[in-house]
Amino acid sequence: MKNLQLPLKTKWFEMTKSGVKTEDYREINPYWISRLFNISFYDSNENLRNEYAIFKKRPATWDKNGFANSFIYRLNYYVYQDQHFKCFETNTMTLGYPKKDDTERILKLEHKGIEIRTGNPEWGAEPDKLYFVIKHGGSVE
Repeated sequence: MKNLQLPLKTKWFEMTKSGVKTEDYREINPYWISRLFNISFYDSNENLRNEYAIFKKRPATWDKNGFANSFIYRLNYYVYQDQHFKCFETNTMTLGYPKKDDTERILKLEHKGIEIRTGNPEWGAEPDKLYFVIKHGGSVE
């Protein structure tokens, strides 16, 4: 069973635990791309592969010249053409980084998929910014 572990701050952990918050947001950057994607699909598209190489070297400069949005929208296009995200069965949401036996700070939830889109500002997303949106369902334990 493949698990995606996501540490959260107290506010977001409590909202998730109570069932109010049903998705989590992660910034689109090289770290999260490598963590969530099957990177091998880049091999089939040279332009996307070249843009990703630039993206990895200068992630902070993308938004200033529009390149980031171009890359992200192109990435989103390829996501919806075929399944390129890694397959997860559960999302383990933790309050910070607890010890394994600290069950009060660990939630195991059903993994409901990943999308690239804007998030809910009430749940911590910046307005009009694209994120990896990690969706989760009910408790698996």
